[in-house]
Amino acid sequence: MEFHKGRLIDHVHLIVSDVNASKRFYRAILDVIGIPFGGEDEGYFWADELFVNQGEVPTSHLHLAFQVHSREAVHRFYDVALAVGGRDNGAPGERRYHPGYYAAFALDPDDNNIEAVY
Repeated sequence: MEFHKGRLIDHVHLIVSDVNASKRFYRAILDVIGIPFGGEDEGYFWADELFVNQGEVPTSHLHLAFQVHSREAVHRFYDVALAVGGRDNGAPGERRYHPGYYAAFALDPDDNNIEAVY
């Protein structure tokens, strides 16, 4: 087992109401931001440190932000997220969080707030 010093979060586990809808959503946005899909089996899938499975009580009101390498990637994330069933939660643009913070937000199929930030 390897310890990653400086890494606050080891993994994120989402429970979803429809694993196939979530798989379409996450496979598409992860592809856009360059994170390879790890694998899948009946009722679950994973990519890097994100594990997703179907369950009776879905994760709700989670805010998950992915780092991207450019403003163009923020736009691609947003466009793809909306094309595969996500809903708008903030179009690409500068945010007041700190100078240069450029992001877009989409709600996943279970209404979690998913962000791409450059």
